[in-house]
Amino acid sequence: MEKQCIECGERVRGRADKKFCSDSCRNTYNNKFNKDSKNLVRNINNALRKNYRILETLNPDDKTKTTRDKLLAQGFDFNLFTSIYTTKAGTVYYFVYDQGYLPLENDYFALVKRQ
Repeated sequence: MEKQCIECGERVRGRADKKFCSDSCRNTYNNKFNKDSKNLVRNINNALRKNYRILETLNPDDKTKTTRDKLLAQGFDFNLFTSIYTTKAGTVYYFVYDQGYLPLENDYFALVKRQ
């Protein structure tokens, strides 16, 4: 039985488990497959990446202090983070991957980097 490319229908030559006739068809198929179903994930990942870059820029020494206004001015979204760390004392840190922030008094934030 002759296998056909699942993208263009051309004859597939080569390995028995091969699905595409060329790299071009494989890329085209995967791009179509991932396009619409992954928009939400892509948008969230882009926003998380932006938050990460902002924290990384404002925290070059792995531990510093900044204000809410500085974070907001750069476009930081406080609703998006990857994890929450609560210390034994009950202090809550919000992390975007390994860059974190701790809300302090008077709209200040401690910025930290997890080692």
